[in-house]
Amino acid sequence: MFNFLWGVFFVLVNFALFLACFRMFGKMGLYAWIGFATVLANIQVTETIEMFGIVMTLGNTIYASLYMTTDLINERYGGKDARRAVWFGFFILLATTVMMQMVLVFNPAEGDFAHEPLSKIFGLMPRLALASLSAYLISQYLDVRVFSSLKRKYSGRNQFWIRINGSTILSQFVDSLVFCTIAFAFYPGYTWSIWIQIFLTTYLLKFVISVASTPVLYIARSFRFKDE
Repeated sequence: MFNFLWGVFFVLVNFALFLACFRMFGKMGLYAWIGFATVLANIQVTETIEMFGIVMTLGNTIYASLYMTTDLINERYGGKDARRAVWFGFFILLATTVMMQMVLVFNPAEGDFAHEPLSKIFGLMPRLALASLSAYLISQYLDVRVFSSLKRKYSGRNQFWIRINGSTILSQFVDSLVFCTIAFAFYPGYTWSIWIQIFLTTYLLKFVISVASTPVLYIARSFRFKDE
């Protein structure tokens, strides 16, 4: 029960920080959130937790916020800017992976305490990065295209929720399938039953967070900035 209650609070904090980032920094804040979230999601996903007897990974909340961000960019600034945001996140994750792998090559000084935990976390990053980069590019481009299509068909201001959830539900299913297959399907220590649990809980959590984020995106869309 603690993990569930703390998880609800965790989601609310993520939403609040997302809104604060956009409110304070505008369009630039959305690009900053893309870079921040892509890296943090791949760190958080290395930790598994148990909730109601089901094994799941962390990182789902912050990763789901990437779809919130690209959808908001698409809604306010158009598909071209949304695609640029996707490539921005791709570059940030790729650059982080390269730099951290180089860091791990150094011989640590005697008495160093950081190398071992960094190795445990970022040593998994090449595999996780491959899974994440593949899933990220495929699903995010799908999300942008589907959102743009829905935007043409359901262009009403009160139909924003259709554009958000219609694009996200499909793209996050594809994302979860690609990521979980590459990251966990053939990894030592992960059985197929665990893979299925991780896949189902990952997609279910993203689906729930997507629905819960709808009023958050309505609030974000209402923000006005002097330079726009």
